[in-house]
Amino acid sequence: MAAERKWYIVHTYSGFEERVAETLRQRAEALGMGESFGEVKIPTETIVELKGGKKRETQRKFFPGYILVEMEMSDPAWHVVKNTPKVTGFVGTGKNPTPLTQQEVDQILEQVVSAKEKPKPKYVFDKGEPVKIIDGPFNNFSGVVDEVNLDRSTLKVMVTIFGRQTPVELDFLQVEKL
Repeated sequence: MAAERKWYIVHTYSGFEERVAETLRQRAEALGMGESFGEVKIPTETIVELKGGKKRETQRKFFPGYILVEMEMSDPAWHVVKNTPKVTGFVGTGKNPTPLTQQEVDQILEQVVSAKEKPKPKYVFDKGEPVKIIDGPFNNFSGVVDEVNLDRSTLKVMVTIFGRQTPVELDFLQVEKL
């Protein structure tokens, strides 16, 4: 009777998560241990930014330097992971890595799904914060954030036009922090 697969957090060199995930899959297959391993995930979120007047979506890792590995824990499986290049070890104590609870796994995966459905702006703004407008009719104007609407990703910015404070509603992507 085989042990059940559980999720473990594996610490990697930051920036090498994809390579480690791929190498780990290849090593498990090459060593005839493919059935001991399930999925390997790198939790990411989508970030939206404005570059050169165009909206750009980029992926950002929730936990840089960490990957989630679904596996049956055994000495041989532990060695496959531990001896994969660019892996520094498991998260847990000593030689006994601590598996994630199903609740923790569900929470991380839910976070990934909701991040895919609603991309996040690259920056978050606070009331009273000075900003520079980088897009639209008020390009190159500066102002102060008066209101933040996170649901719609918009700001109300107080801009001085002809010597008067005027509220202007802008998308998060149309401003940058000063």
